[in-house]
Amino acid sequence: MSEAAPTGGGGERLQKVLAAAGVASRRHVEEMIRAGRIRVNGRTARIGQRVRADVDVVEVDGAVITLRGDLVHYLLNKPAGVVSTASDPQGRPTVLDGLPVEPRVYPVGRLDMDSEGLLLLTNDGDLARRVMHPSTGCEKEYLVAVEGRIGAGALRALRSGVELSDGLTAPARVSSPQRGLLRIVLHEGRNRQVRRMCGAVGLTVTRLVRTRIGPLRDPRLGPGEWRELTRPELRALESSLAGPPPERSPAG
Repeated sequence: MSEAAPTGGGGERLQKVLAAAGVASRRHVEEMIRAGRIRVNGRTARIGQRVRADVDVVEVDGAVITLRGDLVHYLLNKPAGVVSTASDPQGRPTVLDGLPVEPRVYPVGRLDMDSEGLLLLTNDGDLARRVMHPSTGCEKEYLVAVEGRIGAGALRALRSGVELSDGLTAPARVSSPQRGLLRIVLHEGRNRQVRRMCGAVGLTVTRLVRTRIGPLRDPRLGPGEWRELTRPELRALESSLAGPPPERSPAG
């Protein structure tokens, strides 16, 4: 077992930092370190190691853990008629309306103005990149009301991939729980992808609602309502983002 590289002066003990992040009690974190389940900057951690939340990358069982105390993560149920941008030159309502002004947050991906449902907003750039990057396989689930016949051929095409102007879509999980309704699960995030996929098989979308982002759901969150993610939700999201992390931004 290799020993973790030193992180330089300063910082706090790894056990304390991970306990504060809600991973486990300090005693349990020590057991996890001894079991080799925790890595710092790609190398196995050691008892008593100090880390800096703004510099070091800490993984537990392969999942990168958010350490910085100034990070916030909001879950919003976006209503139709609201744009998924921080500001709008046309003066239309945006997803930031009604959210705290500080710290400044940004939407993770987007839903077009006519679409509804769950949207994550955060100032955590590293987590945002993981959610959006195809390599992590973060699923997004949609309920889609359509006009047109949902035939077996259309379902097969949506599941296996349809040719769009920007290339073939990746395989998706698609079902039709009732007449005129589709449930579509994607891990891609192309512009207006669900609407374009449906259009490619002869279906017209009349309503589109995102119901899940990775493990995040909340059917009790009303249109326009928002809340902070709980620690268990944040941990579940981090754990769901498998695969190599996208390039990490410089600390600052």
